[in-house]
Amino acid sequence: MTRRLFRTGIQLAVIATVVLFTVIFIDNRYRVLPTSIHNHLPAHHPGFVVTDITVVTCSSLNPFSSCTKDGPYWHRINKDLYLNKGYLSKAYLLVERKRDTDLKPHEEVVLDIKVGRIQPSNVGVNSKDERWESRPAGIWIKKSAKRNDDHKIVTGVDVLFGADAADPRSNWNILDISLFIDGGSNTAEPRLTVRKGPAIRVEKPVPRIRKDGRFKIMQAADLHLATGLGECRHALPGGSKCEADPRTFEFLERLIDEEKPDFVVLTGDQVNGDTAPDSQTAIYKYSELFARHRIPYAGIFGNHDDEGNLDRAASMAIMDGLPYSLSTAGPEDVDGVGNYVVEILGRGSTSHSALTLYMLDTHAYSPDEHKYHGYDWLKQSQIDWFKTTSQHLKRKHREYTHIHMDLAFIHIPLPEYRNPDGLKWVGNWTEPPTAPAYNSNFKDALVEEGIVMVSCGHDHVNDYCLPALDKEKKKPALWMCYGGGAGFGGYGGYYGYHRRVRFFDFDMNEARITTWKRLEWGDTKSRIDEQIIVDGGKVVVDL
Repeated sequence: MTRRLFRTGIQLAVIATVVLFTVIFIDNRYRVLPTSIHNHLPAHHPGFVVTDITVVTCSSLNPFSSCTKDGPYWHRINKDLYLNKGYLSKAYLLVERKRDTDLKPHEEVVLDIKVGRIQPSNVGVNSKDERWESRPAGIWIKKSAKRNDDHKIVTGVDVLFGADAADPRSNWNILDISLFIDGGSNTAEPRLTVRKGPAIRVEKPVPRIRKDGRFKIMQAADLHLATGLGECRHALPGGSKCEADPRTFEFLERLIDEEKPDFVVLTGDQVNGDTAPDSQTAIYKYSELFARHRIPYAGIFGNHDDEGNLDRAASMAIMDGLPYSLSTAGPEDVDGVGNYVVEILGRGSTSHSALTLYMLDTHAYSPDEHKYHGYDWLKQSQIDWFKTTSQHLKRKHREYTHIHMDLAFIHIPLPEYRNPDGLKWVGNWTEPPTAPAYNSNFKDALVEEGIVMVSCGHDHVNDYCLPALDKEKKKPALWMCYGGGAGFGGYGGYYGYHRRVRFFDFDMNEARITTWKRLEWGDTKSRIDEQIIVDGGKVVVDL
């Protein structure tokens, strides 16, 4: 009896080990790694056409169950349609794509894709040349051997998630009905987005001072967008159901219509890592808003943007290729992702810059938590890059016929936001600034290079502007501002604090910068804490 129990125990242990190994194997095998970003976007290759699509499922416990399909032309979009919430299974969309030159003379291609429980209507379909075929998850594809019009051929298929999914890319369209995948009530449903015709090259916008000499920047800080609608945190007024992302976008769109900004700066935490298992979906949502309104924008990362399924490099690769986006990764030999410059050209047809925006990555959490608790800091390589770039650009900026001005945008506030000099600030100081414990002295570099204003996000319920002193001259030389939290997916709303957005208005005729905030709730029409922070190209402070 004892030996029998012992053998049974060994057998159970072996089985448990095999199951554990299998789960780890499968999880590692199908986990969406940041470096695989280009693999799960097979639609981005010009010259390809789609010849078939399907959905495959596989077991999370069976190592011999593969979510793949034989053949050299099948490519898997590496997004689990259950968003990794399936209890025992995973599901993936597979796309068969071929180059035009690889197609046989009468080989069929996909002309259309629909999702539904019944076959689409055949009205207008030539049954001899075109037909609808069924695929798993409610997919119907129209196939034909006729390839007379390139713009009618499906050349790309991708997967996004949620009823509010949006696709900013040219000639891409999201299907109205989600795939028939039962991922549970708390899982954002997968939706196909389809491109017809060749890929359209994205031209980078060229922001320019308006003819009247004015320019307005909208700083949208801490959107904290989800995959799906998201749930509001600390929404005021409370008591009613609140979906975070729709309410955030309703707020932003109202301000875009009323303020008509010329440029948008996103200062980090656009994506809420905890609630965005598909970061691409979240990125596409805000990009679609700005593209629809034809507003150029640029973004940097916060401490939450890479806590989803994509790291900074993969997220920036997406952002860099979207319409109206001026976001870019920056030099590879500089710490972080997203250290770059945006030049706002002067009015008319001049090629000279009137404003320079320095965008910098403030990273996330302290690399030495034992010694420096809290958040990370700007590294020496970034400070060196900033100073070198600034000094190089100054030679070009002297050719501008008016006063050129330099600004900077970051996510995590600098240590000087704690107001060590006890100066007067304007706005709400509602929570202690969560600046790094280590001071790499980037503020001094900003002052040395003549930056007149730096603005950050991160602390949602702070929105003040605070002057900083030039250590040598002992007079204010820089304004340090907060954007104030704009998104309902992040914390906020306590002590009567409403979501808000900061604006910077530039009058290049006077080299003047005026700033204010607009509220989501309450006094929604007024400019809050309006103040002039720069006049004649110089920092002005009412002490």
